[in-house]
Amino acid sequence: MNKDIRKMAAELREAIHRHNYLYYVLDEPEVSDAEYDRLMQELIALESAYPEFVVPDSPTQRVGAPPLEKFETIAHTVPMLSLENAFAEEEALAFDKRVQRFLKTDSPLLYTAEPKMDGVAVEITYENGRLVEASTRGDGYTGELITPNIRTIKTVPLALISTPSMAIPSRLEVRGEVFIPLDAFKQLNKERLDNGEALFANPRNAAAGSLRQLDSRITANRPLEIFCYGVGTVTDLEFTSHWKILQRLKALGFRVNPHIKPRAGIRDILVYYRGLLDKRHEFPYEMDGIVIKVDDLALQKKLGEKARSPRWAMAYKFPATQETTRILKINVQVGRTGVLTPVAHLEPVHVGGVTVSRATLHNEDEIKKKDIRVGDTVLIQRAGDVIPEVVKIITTRRTGVEQPFKMPATCQVCNSKVFRLEGEAACRCVNASCPAQLKERIKHFASKSAFDIDGLGDNLVGRLVDKGLLKSYVDLFLIDKATIAGLERMGEKSAQNLMDAIAKSKKISLDRFVYALGIRHVGEHIAHVLARRFKSLSALMSAATDELMAVDEIGPRVSESVRAFFENLENQGNIKRMLKAGVTIETREAATKEALSGKTFVLTGALESMTRSQATDRIEAMGGRVSSSVSRKTTYMVAGKDPGSKLDKAKELGVGILNEKEFIEISSGERLWQRLGRMS
Repeated sequence: MNKDIRKMAAELREAIHRHNYLYYVLDEPEVSDAEYDRLMQELIALESAYPEFVVPDSPTQRVGAPPLEKFETIAHTVPMLSLENAFAEEEALAFDKRVQRFLKTDSPLLYTAEPKMDGVAVEITYENGRLVEASTRGDGYTGELITPNIRTIKTVPLALISTPSMAIPSRLEVRGEVFIPLDAFKQLNKERLDNGEALFANPRNAAAGSLRQLDSRITANRPLEIFCYGVGTVTDLEFTSHWKILQRLKALGFRVNPHIKPRAGIRDILVYYRGLLDKRHEFPYEMDGIVIKVDDLALQKKLGEKARSPRWAMAYKFPATQETTRILKINVQVGRTGVLTPVAHLEPVHVGGVTVSRATLHNEDEIKKKDIRVGDTVLIQRAGDVIPEVVKIITTRRTGVEQPFKMPATCQVCNSKVFRLEGEAACRCVNASCPAQLKERIKHFASKSAFDIDGLGDNLVGRLVDKGLLKSYVDLFLIDKATIAGLERMGEKSAQNLMDAIAKSKKISLDRFVYALGIRHVGEHIAHVLARRFKSLSALMSAATDELMAVDEIGPRVSESVRAFFENLENQGNIKRMLKAGVTIETREAATKEALSGKTFVLTGALESMTRSQATDRIEAMGGRVSSSVSRKTTYMVAGKDPGSKLDKAKELGVGILNEKEFIEISSGERLWQRLGRMS
């Protein structure tokens, strides 16, 4: 009996490891998320009933371990050296010439280049195919042991893939970069802001802080991912090139960046660099350049290392996203939840392709911690479309006239007293009728991810609130054309356009409706999770706390917030008024819900009618999956404006291409079966 149970548990673990490999490494899933979840729940139930059969590399062991008292240190068997940097094309060409001179050759050299991830370097050690320890890079020679934390990362294999044709080395030290994707970083910071916690400065700091948690259960709740880029000590395996190392790592189960340029001359590498630079803000993660490596390992060995860096590799960095400027003044903005956020007004400066004149200062504690004062010269940072922020002050530039900032005791908009709850970093205006909060709530309600009311910009919302025409977001559905047309600079046509947009917005999906309500701790993703579980507004409104807590990804904080929101009589009244005013919540037919099951989509370019997040939600709601990269397993590509190189690859692989109109037809259920039949 016990032998059968042990065998059953081993088979389940092997199946789950394999599906993780197919999903995270090959981007070619063979089962639906629901089927994967069933396998995992079966293993959890089995191991709970028979704990003596639990093994360290079981997928169930990713949840984290009890807190450590401190991190131990460990020496790297092969140093994790830093890289020399190049900032211009001439410097990259000079690197190529230096390598040729050292090798005493005029023959063109082949390089393998990869995106330089802006994350945290780690080393993970496997013995006989099992993860045994993991450490940070540290000073390059000695790092901190963070094994329990690394185990929680889903894209890190706990056991290596074994095949008859490929031996698993008895010892394998794998190097990789741990990072947090941009969307996940924004959501993490949004949740921290809603919870009154200090915000992370950037994804790299968030990744580093998450890896250095003494309590790995905290790490397990952080959206960490990894790309592997090399090895340290390896036994029983020999390689001839860096590119072959990466291919073998992928075959063993490691996630390798799909955008690597293999075995190319320096001129082609420069073209590759320019291509990544042009598209860097389209990637779902931060990168700050490329890493260029001599591909031939025999030549690498001949080139050797200098004191702190190898001669055979260098980093060719992208233009800086940080600049120095001066703080002219500090104002306070009031958000829709009443949180007061200090904002620095700056001398305009060009950063990362745009002119920046404002930067967030997050909260009062952050200002005190960095000792930020009006008049300070500061280093600011911008990455992609992330709000610019002050990284640090330049104390050597102080003249003595700089003025410390003090958070106001009263709200600058409604003059109500400002409160700061114990244990929270955020100061709040608790006046629910505060015009500033009302404006932000209405902007959120009408945003693209919510009711998507086209033409209702910040300026118009401000005027409607200031004139007392909007006292809640419900009033948007009760306002008439004559009132809008009577506003300055509106006119009949503009008023009619807005009325049409409001009328169009009345038909809305449940997840967008829930998100629009502005429930604390409920962002787009959580709204989607709730809508998928409860399926109707009435079911969600009547859900008890324990029902909410039973939903994956819903913890006590979210469940209490949702329950409190729907128990509030004013909120109940607002919902009834909206429904009475003609708002209808769409429900998809059961046949449509799994219509895209087993199909993989890739989104590229800008969509005009929705955000990428909304498009992703539509696909997932119908059983489909969204991938960031194109492969032969991609079913369809949705091509928006300026699609870029992904479209070329999709055409090359024969992937079905949908324009935005065709995608809307599919994701709305219109002519769905005819379309799918024509393209399958």
